[in-house]
Amino acid sequence: MGALRNAWKNPRMLILIIALVMALVAIRPNPWADGVVIKSVLRNSSAELGGIESPKPNLAPMSKEVITSMNNVPIKTLSDYYAFVDQLQPNRTVQVATTKGVYRISTKEKLKELATNETVLQTVEEVVPVNVSVNGTVRVVNETRNVTRRIQKTITVSEGLEDIGLRVDHAPTSNLKKGLDLQGGTRVLLTPADDVSDDVMEVTVENLKQRLNVYGLSDLTITTVHDKPGILGKGNKYILVEIAGATEEEVKELLARQGKFEAKVGNATVFSGGNDVTFVCRTADCSGLDPHRGCGKSGNEWACSFSFSISLSPEAAQRQAEATKNLDVVPRSTGEGYLSEQLRLFLDDVEVDALNIAEDLKGRAVTEIQISGSGIGISEDAAAQDTLENMKKLQTVLITGSLPVRLDVVKVDNISPALGEQFMNNAWRVGLLALVGVTVLLGVVYRRIKITVSIMITSFSEILMVLGMAALIGWNIDLAAVAGIIIAVGTGVNDQIVITDEAMRKRKNENAYLWKDRLKQAFFVIFSAYFTTVAAMVPLLFAGAGLLKGFALTTIIGITVGVFITRPAYAAAIGMLVEAE
Repeated sequence: MGALRNAWKNPRMLILIIALVMALVAIRPNPWADGVVIKSVLRNSSAELGGIESPKPNLAPMSKEVITSMNNVPIKTLSDYYAFVDQLQPNRTVQVATTKGVYRISTKEKLKELATNETVLQTVEEVVPVNVSVNGTVRVVNETRNVTRRIQKTITVSEGLEDIGLRVDHAPTSNLKKGLDLQGGTRVLLTPADDVSDDVMEVTVENLKQRLNVYGLSDLTITTVHDKPGILGKGNKYILVEIAGATEEEVKELLARQGKFEAKVGNATVFSGGNDVTFVCRTADCSGLDPHRGCGKSGNEWACSFSFSISLSPEAAQRQAEATKNLDVVPRSTGEGYLSEQLRLFLDDVEVDALNIAEDLKGRAVTEIQISGSGIGISEDAAAQDTLENMKKLQTVLITGSLPVRLDVVKVDNISPALGEQFMNNAWRVGLLALVGVTVLLGVVYRRIKITVSIMITSFSEILMVLGMAALIGWNIDLAAVAGIIIAVGTGVNDQIVITDEAMRKRKNENAYLWKDRLKQAFFVIFSAYFTTVAAMVPLLFAGAGLLKGFALTTIIGITVGVFITRPAYAAAIGMLVEAE
């Protein structure tokens, strides 16, 4: 007991205890969590119109919004949620209580138009080209005329309840993020059809993120990876897309098209992404928080404004002039007014934003225009951050309305959630079996329960701290990461055996060096092995298609935690046990 009391006073043991507490705080384990977590919200759905927002991709699992009840009916499991949704009727109000508030959403009736065999005469307005003579020169101008056509008659039928737009899953029990191998989903490896620069690859990735988020898929990871350079010194470039919970068909549908971007005033398209937008400012001298409007507080929220400039082609500027020349001006009490129609931005025919048009742009073919917007937050810093994120999102839409390069699908891996759960269970079983085997072997070799228990506690501490670090940085735990943890624990047990052997040699030879000197020799061996392992893992961070990055990173984190925290603490503990005998 005396040695145990001294252990609590040892600085190395205190560092270990503090690290373990911090790991638990980062992981936030809660195995009894109830409810269903909101994974994503479809655009223009009942849920989004009711104020529910999709979680940000990098948000920690325990910070995501969890549904706890609907119409005061407790929602504890996925079965409870789907049972409630299945009995919903159109045109009803549903009260959704979550961990972040209470929302009221209105269900919609799903309608569909069906063509009939009947036709009717209908007069419609059409824009037709007309030849006119101006000063002896024949020009073509557009005129609006009433044209009578025979239109096929349609009827509208009901198809029941429209999807309320929520994509949910089991409530998270910790901040650990499972990789695709463990939770199921789709992994797609893409490569550009042409040789492109790193800047084009970055733009393509931003465009893909925007597109997938528009379609309600927020639980995703998109990264650029490179393989080993060949003889000519150039390696192949890839884009790795991982989407949890999405099917292979959904992912291919979203990634197969190169996409389109349009900006409309009313029904007229004034410019499209690509050639029409010749420049989008992203530097500090012409983009950022608007210094003229700044940030202000309204009620309990802060709001900030941003602005940046873009350049249009002369043709796009002329189309904007034609589309705005007959619009009315809506005055504002605060100063300059806006036109009666907004500039609406569409990505793949889905509206992603709407901007007011200043009155001085009415009927003018202006190539340099200013885009503005805003963001909100609970504090001034949070509002500023949200504003800059909104600005970056809009800039990305303007730049990458369509993919700058066609992408070819190299490989598609589709993993079912059931298979991912089986992988996870097998990983736990193998890990537990390995620890039991090591425990039995150490018990046979040392025949001292205190030493065996100390080694096992140290191994569990390393696992906990590696998981805590993964939760802190948001790293996904997949099969490669599990393999890295096993490697780290294996090297840890080996190092602890080295430390134990050096400390125990004191009893066999009383004239040998003091055990502290032998521990220094043991740590020389441990640090040599550590640097060798790190040197071997660093190339794996960039090897292959980047799929080994999780293994390499987890291994480096695990052995680093062990060498600098758990190994010194174990050496202090084993030294106290030896001195106490």
